[in-house]
Amino acid sequence: MDTAPLRALLERMLNAASGDIDGIARSLQAGWLRAIALTASCYTTDQSITWVQTRDDCGILTWERPQRKSAACTLQVDHVMASSALPFFFPAVEVDTAWYGDGGIRLTAPLSPAVHLGASRILAVSTRYARSRAEADRPAVVGYPPPAQVAGVLYNAIFLDLLDTDALHMRQINELIARLPEAQRDGLRHIELLVLRPSEDLGRLANAYEAELPRAFRFLTRGLGTRQTRSNDMLSLVMFQTDYIQRLLELGEADATVRLPEIRRFLSDRPPQP
Repeated sequence: MDTAPLRALLERMLNAASGDIDGIARSLQAGWLRAIALTASCYTTDQSITWVQTRDDCGILTWERPQRKSAACTLQVDHVMASSALPFFFPAVEVDTAWYGDGGIRLTAPLSPAVHLGASRILAVSTRYARSRAEADRPAVVGYPPPAQVAGVLYNAIFLDLLDTDALHMRQINELIARLPEAQRDGLRHIELLVLRPSEDLGRLANAYEAELPRAFRFLTRGLGTRQTRSNDMLSLVMFQTDYIQRLLELGEADATVRLPEIRRFLSDRPPQP
């Protein structure tokens, strides 16, 4: 896909015609933003890289773990484009002589950058609809799975499963910390977590708008079997037509409104639980 329009949109909305996202530096200087990070997968070195921009006085140190590390920098539109470059669908983006793609590919612990930045609360947004047991057991296809179904399963494993697993681990660690005396916690700290999810299956929602895709693209996707699966997770990733995007915005606003009291309580200034 041609991502030049996306870059132009980001440059315009972020006032970043020069490349640098100046609003980040202003927010850091004003004091209400402590640090910000973006993660990308480096195709050149096969590592997960988290770019970090912080205030000079915040004391956040860079980190390195197996196959993932952080790097201090001034964030630019290039970093945003690299972090969101879906494999196979979006072209890789060059940053400092290396080539990058979507950050979810190699980030085995999606919540870890926020933890490294010192967060005591994490508000995570997942695009995965929480299916009931009956929905989960209902077949999405009949007969041999088409490529679209297989691709959707693979993309879910890469981009969605890891967040759910990491959230479960964080809650288990919180429970463990609560049982330990403070002297035995060895630097571990309780981190509150709130995960927001859509109230509708975005793959099924994409099916309702599939007929409005450009003819050539529709011909390609149907050849991959998008008409044979009840939940088009692969299609929902690359459907950027106005009516579908507007429906996603409306769904997100409605879902957030339903949970607004919970979100407000979570973001209040109460101290974290022991």
